[in-house]
Parts: sequence; C-alpha cells; structure tokens
Amino acid sequence: MALQLFASRISSRFGISVLPRTFATVIGDLKYTDSHEWVKVEGNSATVGITDHAQDHLGDVVYVELPEEGASVTQGSAFGAVESVKATSDVNSPVSGKVIEVNKELAESPALINGHPYEQGWIMKVEINDSGELNSLMDSDKYSKFCEEEDAKH
Repeated sequence: MALQLFASRISSRFGISVLPRTFATVIGDLKYTDSHEWVKVEGNSATVGITDHAQDHLGDVVYVELPEEGASVTQGSAFGAVESVKATSDVNSPVSGKVIEVNKELAESPALINGHPYEQGWIMKVEINDSGELNSLMDSDKYSKFCEEEDAKH
C-alpha cells in the first residue's frame, strides 16, 4: 500500500496518470448475488457459479465441494464450498430449486473456476422453483457498482 501511495504521489508530481486496479469481468446477461455468485437463466433452468471478482479474491482454487444431483437448494443458503490457497468459502445458491446437474470436471480441474468462471467453471444447474426470486438479484450494472464499493472499503 505504501508503495502504491508513493507511486501515486510521484506520478501526480510529473503529471502521469496512474490507472486504478482493473475490475473483474462482469457479464451483462447474468444475475448476481451480494455473496458473489452468478446465475444464468435459460427457461426453468439456472446455471450457477462464482464470479470473476470472487475467484480473484480467493486466489488459486484447489478444491470445489459440489452438491449432490437431486438435492434441494434454497436461495441464500450454502450448497457447497470453494477452497483456495488462501481460504475456504461457502457458495450460496442464488435461487431455490432442485440440482439437476453438477460440473464434474471441477473435481479434476478446480482451477477452471479461476480461468473461466463464467464458462467451464460453472458449479451446478438448478431447476428453478420460483422465478420471482430472480427479482432480488443484481443486474450487471448494480453488481459492478457493488464490487467497486466493496473494494473501496478494503
């Protein structure tokens, strides 16, 4: 932090702009939670994963605890966990429903979450019970602003 402050002072003295830390990728057609999960809805099915912002803060993912296929999940409740070199974090479901598929590739390659959080790094697919729950989630603009405000606090 001191080095960053020093660099900022030197650059302003010489009229050089210092770009702030780049923010994580946020995808426009997804919905987001304040605990950094994303959901992509296709009909009555929802694909769920953790956001680029979350994986960036976790660091290298080394293990993913997946839910059981057929299990029920509840919006806002933990269904699994992601373990990284820094910490283990619960993963919460953005929607309530029944788990219809899990990403078995994560057992062998948990780092897919780091490299491709929105593509190959998805965690589960859920048959949605109540599509009205989606109204409580953030769109990409709100989520981007939420992340910026959260990062500014730390």
